[in-house]
Amino acid sequence: MGGELRDKVASGVAWSLGEKLGTILLQMVVSIVVARLLMPDDVGLMALMTFFSSLALVVVDSGFSQMLIRKGDPAQGDYKSVFLFNVVVSWIVYGVLVAVFPAVAAFYGRPILARIAPVLFLLVPVNALGTIQNTIFMRQFRFALLSKITFVASLASGVLAVTMALAGCGVWSLVGQRLSSIAVRAALLWFFSDWRPRRTQRASTRPLREMAPLQPAAHGHRPHLGDLYPCGAALHRQDLLDRSARLFLSGAETRRAARHVDCAVGAERHLPRFFSKLAASPRKFAESYRQVVMIVAFLMFPAMTGLSAVAPDLFALLLGEKWMPTVPYFEAMCLVGLFHAAGDDRLQRAQNPERRPRGGAVGGRQACLDDGRAGGDYSAQRHGDRVGGMVAMAAIELVLNLVATTRLCTLSLWRFVRTLLPIAAVTALMYGTVVWGVQPRIADLHLGLRLMVQLIAGVAVFAGAAALFRLESLRETLAIVRKLWHKTC
Repeated sequence: MGGELRDKVASGVAWSLGEKLGTILLQMVVSIVVARLLMPDDVGLMALMTFFSSLALVVVDSGFSQMLIRKGDPAQGDYKSVFLFNVVVSWIVYGVLVAVFPAVAAFYGRPILARIAPVLFLLVPVNALGTIQNTIFMRQFRFALLSKITFVASLASGVLAVTMALAGCGVWSLVGQRLSSIAVRAALLWFFSDWRPRRTQRASTRPLREMAPLQPAAHGHRPHLGDLYPCGAALHRQDLLDRSARLFLSGAETRRAARHVDCAVGAERHLPRFFSKLAASPRKFAESYRQVVMIVAFLMFPAMTGLSAVAPDLFALLLGEKWMPTVPYFEAMCLVGLFHAAGDDRLQRAQNPERRPRGGAVGGRQACLDDGRAGGDYSAQRHGDRVGGMVAMAAIELVLNLVATTRLCTLSLWRFVRTLLPIAAVTALMYGTVVWGVQPRIADLHLGLRLMVQLIAGVAVFAGAAALFRLESLRETLAIVRKLWHKTC
């Protein structure tokens, strides 16, 4: 069972990373074309709208999808109950957003926001239609299908965005891209899934109550706020706080830059079902968790650091001078993405359900995170360094998440440090070689040639050093690639 699950999660991570890479390349092409036709303010407006829509999607789901993934054997009625809940709440949230957005538009002094809201926020109820199908596919480890669906949706929405931008639609091209991406993905999920809400499926509030945040402390004692599960509503609350903090700590330029980084993080989203299968073996769970963190860090550390190193040349060549003021924000957001890849607590939420932390563990960690966000917010307001506040918050969360993980499984903090430190050292060597060794010597070359030289140098140094020092992360990554290669050949 363990070997089969290991192969499945390896395949899932590989497909997820492959989809991410393909989507990043596709979105890069689309972004370049659209960004040259639009003004930075248009992208900033859309980033603001995307924040509100993302927040709405978290509210609608309320953590029930993740709970269904972890549940041993959900009944058809469980799926229908969550489906109906998502649909009803999605339309309520849509109505609230449309009602309040004229005030938001007035606050930001951008009347066009009130006209965009009724169209863009349709993605909230549309997305709710496909959440159960997505959940079922994740339970079945059908990562390849999910990755293909995501890529096709990105391709279709990208073509629409470019067409609308060329037709002079302005910010509406970004609205069309976002809405069409969600709609195409939901349609494909329905097309490939056999699940449908039927009359024979009994829906009730019982499954929702079972997956609700509060559970009895012990033997019928009255539940209290300290007895929060680490997923479900606690997961839901954490996501809300994460997204809210990003709004208050980021200005317009930061949001524009963040759009280029967000799509590169999140390859671990298919893992909760795998970890729930390993719940009965704490040692196996801990080692699998460590290896996943290691592989994600091995891939994301050089990617985020490399993007930061070549950002000025990349923006100058692909986006033009009007985007150059956003380069410092992009560089900082790459650093935030690096911290996020190493310490994303979505991995922790898949922990052994028999070792749920008590309220003190969750509440204490959350209090520390809230204090960190407050400190970052204060620093941002006092010193005008919004991006610095976000970077500091990301670093604090990385440390707190790793410390919290050691309390939820058998891994020690030193084991985590020994896992991540070699990757960080090789990444630092790559960055130093490119920035201080290569860039000063190629300053007179054409932008395109400079980028190519830096890319080749960075890959050569990172791969060469990883092979020279025989990093475990390199061996594990190559093992996954070889297994997938043999399966496809």
